[in-house]
Amino acid sequence: MKTHELIIQGMSCGHCVMHVKKALSKVNGLSIQSVEIGKATVEVDETTVTEQHIAKAIEGAGYKLVSKH
Repeated sequence: MKTHELIIQGMSCGHCVMHVKKALSKVNGLSIQSVEIGKATVEVDETTVTEQHIAKAIEGAGYKLVSKH
């Protein structure tokens, strides 16, 4: 498992945080450490989860993954 900070565009309130948490919680192999307005910190099993999996989940919630560190 590797820790990544995700920068997410389009989040502006607590409801946005809830939507992103819910979307990320559906990604198998990903563990959420924290979600705040504009960013999330997650642990990822890089053998099963790609950046595309993460981006797709975030976009499905209506936001955009800007970068992953």
